[in-house]
Amino acid sequence: MVKKALFAATALLALAGAAAAENLKEFRVGILGGENEADRLRNFQCLSEKLPAAIGVEKVSFFPAADYDGVVQGLLGGTLDYAELGASAYAKVYLANPKAVEPILTTVQTDGATGYYSVMVARKDSGIKKLEEMKGKKLGFADPDSTSGYLVPLVTLPEATGAPVKEYFSSTGFGGGHENLVLEVVKGNFDAGTTWASGVGEFKDGYSSGNLRKMVDKGILNMDDLVELWKSPLIPNGPVVVRSSLNEDMKAKFKAFMMDLPKSDPACFSAIQGGDFKGFTEVNVDFYKPIVDVRKAAIGG
Repeated sequence: MVKKALFAATALLALAGAAAAENLKEFRVGILGGENEADRLRNFQCLSEKLPAAIGVEKVSFFPAADYDGVVQGLLGGTLDYAELGASAYAKVYLANPKAVEPILTTVQTDGATGYYSVMVARKDSGIKKLEEMKGKKLGFADPDSTSGYLVPLVTLPEATGAPVKEYFSSTGFGGGHENLVLEVVKGNFDAGTTWASGVGEFKDGYSSGNLRKMVDKGILNMDDLVELWKSPLIPNGPVVVRSSLNEDMKAKFKAFMMDLPKSDPACFSAIQGGDFKGFTEVNVDFYKPIVDVRKAAIGG
């Protein structure tokens, strides 16, 4: 009798949970740290206009985190429904709980590529013109959970320099996100720093998309002040992820909305992505398994 009662109670709770999921009234968007909070909120604000009706909620709420880990923890805790992550941040979520989120889409560059690059930049007037001249200098990274701003340089720079990062450079540190990292390089607090760029187009323009391009477009960076010292191998574009426990109907509606966004609202799509992209393409966890493996080997969880 007790066992039957427990089973019935569990079934009722499951049904209540499913009903609550079906009647979700607020769709919660996590926004990675790395640039001015007001800018991040403004870039995503366009989603609040059409997304609620498209997926059947009353409102869309935005949660800009101070750093990458804030969004990671929100996704792991189930307090966020959607976020756009870098591949390494997704790997961190996956390694902690592979069932927490589902990667559903990633961006396609204007040249058709589904990848981007880590680039190392220095002040042009520093006299440093190539990676070899960074030996014994201070290198800045963007964020511990950034793919281009930390993980990829950490594991690929040793091949280019012939020595581990901690031995080749005099010291390393974090800039507090991509935008702040580049500003710290401009201020001279780091001799060089690593950030992300599409690698499409010209360096002098900040490339077609990425952190440098966003900073140029906002008027806070002059590319004439910088020189590129190094570019990584191609990195998989980060995923659009959704909370796995969202009901399937809402997942499908959200995915359809995002897939259509480059055509239905090009300005909104460009604002969210930070530059020029061709559109989205579908992905799943297999697309990011190499980055998951690299992060697990180099950093751990």
